[in-house]
Amino acid sequence: MNRTPLLALRLAALSAGLAALPAAASDAELAKQALNPIAALISLPMQLNYDENIGPAEEGEKWQLNVQPVIPFSIGADWNLISRTIVPLVSQEDVVPGAGTDSGVGDITQSLFFSPNKPTAGGWIWGVGPVLLLPTGSEDRLTADKWGLGPTAVVLKQQNGWTVGALANHIWSVAGDDDRRDISATFLQPFLSYTTKTLTSFTVNTESSYDWKSEQWSVPINFMVSQMLKVGNQPLTIQGGARYWADSPDGAGPEGWGFRLAVTLLFPK
Repeated sequence: MNRTPLLALRLAALSAGLAALPAAASDAELAKQALNPIAALISLPMQLNYDENIGPAEEGEKWQLNVQPVIPFSIGADWNLISRTIVPLVSQEDVVPGAGTDSGVGDITQSLFFSPNKPTAGGWIWGVGPVLLLPTGSEDRLTADKWGLGPTAVVLKQQNGWTVGALANHIWSVAGDDDRRDISATFLQPFLSYTTKTLTSFTVNTESSYDWKSEQWSVPINFMVSQMLKVGNQPLTIQGGARYWADSPDGAGPEGWGFRLAVTLLFPK
């Protein structure tokens, strides 16, 4: 019996299996980077949020699509500069009783993180830099009409499928309409995720803010599930989840439950 064809088939199968390993490892690494807010990876998250029971009459509702491009820049051999932009597209109704519907662009938040391109000896990834608030709102009720500036920082660790960390910033208003209220606000986003071998991630976080002028908290707690996949050659993640408002400004903030749907396009090097 001629064993040459059989041997050739086995070698071809082994070769194909070995060739598949880097791709699988690459997908796992990509899913990991998708959970890292300062990964050296170009990405385009598009995040749709819905909240209700807003305003003094608790009859308002709000849809907000956050377009959040992330663009890394290499600075020498050891550092990266990560640009994170949040462009909110808003449609809200009866947030102020009798005001009707407001639709348009909200104020843009621009963050820049200077981050080492390698984790610390303990495996921690970190970045620090400035955050800016730009008064780009297209409607009076969609803008603070203030320029803002402050510091931002992020720290996280990824190990054995877990991602744990926190992002924070503080913004003070530095210019703008004198008739509008000044801004002094702290944003805190601790997060915890677990990614399975099938590249499904389960995440809980809070995107809390504290207004030092009104001395009030906004505390949404998000419970989300995301899946990494490919459409053709385009890697992306899809995400869905619920949000519970544990606290919000009296007579102004959302109450109860909301939801989030998101798609993130990933552009690996």
